[in-house]
Amino acid sequence: MQFDDEPLISGERLPIRPGHFSPGRLERVLREGRFAVTAEIAPPDSANPGDVYKRAALFDGCVDALNATDGSGAHCHMSSVGMCSLLTRRGYAMVMQVSCRDRNRIAIQGDVLGASAMGVSNILCLTGDGVQCGDHPEAKPVFDLDCMSTLRMIRGMRDDERFLSGRKLTSPPPVFIGGAANPFAPPHDYRPLRLAKKVDAGAQFVQTQYCYDVEMFKSYMQAVRDAGTDERVFILSGVGPLASARSAEWICNNVAGVHIPTAVIDRLRRAKNQAEEGVKICVELMQQLKEIKGVHGIHIMAFRQEHRVAEIVERSAVLGDRKPWSPHAQQTESNQSTYA
Repeated sequence: MQFDDEPLISGERLPIRPGHFSPGRLERVLREGRFAVTAEIAPPDSANPGDVYKRAALFDGCVDALNATDGSGAHCHMSSVGMCSLLTRRGYAMVMQVSCRDRNRIAIQGDVLGASAMGVSNILCLTGDGVQCGDHPEAKPVFDLDCMSTLRMIRGMRDDERFLSGRKLTSPPPVFIGGAANPFAPPHDYRPLRLAKKVDAGAQFVQTQYCYDVEMFKSYMQAVRDAGTDERVFILSGVGPLASARSAEWICNNVAGVHIPTAVIDRLRRAKNQAEEGVKICVELMQQLKEIKGVHGIHIMAFRQEHRVAEIVERSAVLGDRKPWSPHAQQTESNQSTYA
């Protein structure tokens, strides 16, 4: 695919090189060898676009892309595609999450085309939590596809220019395709193999579950490197500030696949200000994860602490001197691209 190049982004020229699959900033940052930072933006329980814009402003100038979650935890909020529609108009680089729980292949393919037309360059494929986890347990789950088959389907739309049915697309979606990885879910020795399967299916970047156990994650990454998978996919390690020892224990007991070492929980419990200690732990984890070979970035999931993300990124210094895009920087650029 050929794309029109984009000029300066926050003072840095990031070209769209031959072989790029999308014109989006996240792919350009990663393929230029920069250490990327992404974050989840919590969708509001609201139809007011101002609520979305206020939440997005918390991340200005500190992240390369924002994940619009899709019914996370099987709870109902504003849709991922709706949030992407609002924020791409403002120039934000969006990662649209797609959950198989709520839509069949017809709806998902339509959403991908619509999102791409709006300027969404990144799609993250998820199977999705079961409805029994959320606030509508009586809902009927779909699960027509899983994450693997969705990855293959979207890759076929982009590369083969066809719907899953085989019908020809007039214009394929130029998207950078991602998936999720959970290094800490048993059986642990299967996790690197599952990552490789997702890459084979079409994943070009992955964002992992929370990484609170660095030594365990190092073992996972060693297996990933031994298989050569780190050379085929961009890996962004998941982190997030813990509000308290009590919340850490709740996450361990209620969020599938999250492992928080006892030492981390004890450290929080001993702290005079547990929330501040949680931020400090998050900063330290980011610094340690960046040093692991094969890690290309950080994905921050700061549930109900989004207002701390800019501080966390600055304190960690993982971006070095690089300053990600922000609407304020964009105002000084004369030729804004449609795609972000």
